Amino acid sequence: MKIVVTGTEGYLGCLLAPTLLEAGHSVLGIDTGYYKQGWLYNGVPASVETLAKDIRHVTEADLEGADAVVHMAELSNDPLGELIPDVTYVVNHKGSVRLAEMAKRAGVQRFVYMSSCSVYGVAEGTVDETSPVNPQTAYAECKVMVERDLAPLADDDFSPTFMRNATAYGASPRQRFDIVLNNLTGLAWTTGKIAMTSDGSPWRPLVHGLDIAKSIRAVLDAPREVVHNQVFNVGDSKQNYRVREIAEAVGRALPEAQITFGESNGDNRSYKVNFDKIHSLLPGFSCDWDADKGAAQLVEVFRTIDLDAETFTGRGHTRLKQLEHLIRTGQLDKDLFWRNPAASPAGVAE
Repeated sequence: MKIVVTGTEGYLGCLLAPTLLEAGHSVLGIDTGYYKQGWLYNGVPASVETLAKDIRHVTEADLEGADAVVHMAELSNDPLGELIPDVTYVVNHKGSVRLAEMAKRAGVQRFVYMSSCSVYGVAEGTVDETSPVNPQTAYAECKVMVERDLAPLADDDFSPTFMRNATAYGASPRQRFDIVLNNLTGLAWTTGKIAMTSDGSPWRPLVHGLDIAKSIRAVLDAPREVVHNQVFNVGDSKQNYRVREIAEAVGRALPEAQITFGESNGDNRSYKVNFDKIHSLLPGFSCDWDADKGAAQLVEVFRTIDLDAETFTGRGHTRLKQLEHLIRTGQLDKDLFWRNPAASPAGVAE
């Protein structure tokens, strides 16, 4: 199968592309390159050919001959969405819908969209794929709108699948430290403390990046009728954790670190998720990781590379800090398109 993966230079795409190659697929990446500097360690067996393109500039010709598109390249995480909500909607909603429409016109038969369990926002009890969505942020709202607008595109020739990932964690060469388990493990390693700014009571479902990659492989391998226009929560029902339980898992990986909790910080997002559907319909899928294994994996990486505080807190591994830098330095314009700093200034002869 020829597969186009957007976001191959991101936290999850970096893990996915090599696993698809190992499965015998042909893979072409597309990535605009915002996070190229965020390389933490050498940990993937192969990189794939990647077009340096914004998804808003992708053409039908870029997608011709592909059997499937896996779309992971969006502006990721809630703080970033709140910083630039207008651009977030243009990229994450309109850009993703346009990409799907382009794929359909190019004859691509399968389109796998990386959605998020954040669409549930605040929920009583345990939610599943049939539960009402309740997005609390621009990022989550865009996920809901893309699902809504892509579903009507489904027909005999175009089959979308929507993957609502739990909160990702775990080691990746293009590491992120702005997601909860990774952040707490980095704090524990660099400061000796796991200082919570909240009381740790909200629920969060977690899933390792490699298990997300495994779920995508399972969808691509599944018969079309099983995944056609379907929504799947991606994770494991055993991996619904209170945030304090995530901190405690990090504490078991670094027992010398001191755990402290604060008061409720006003973030009311809390939801427990049922993941039975993906396990029942995709029998080849199961989660190999849990919070304890993920924290231990990160500690081993940190020990190997001697992670320091500057790297942990630097912009290379925090989405918001990196984009703020690129905007402040004029490398990106207000719409997050690249400027060329090496271009000849006006009036200078070529």
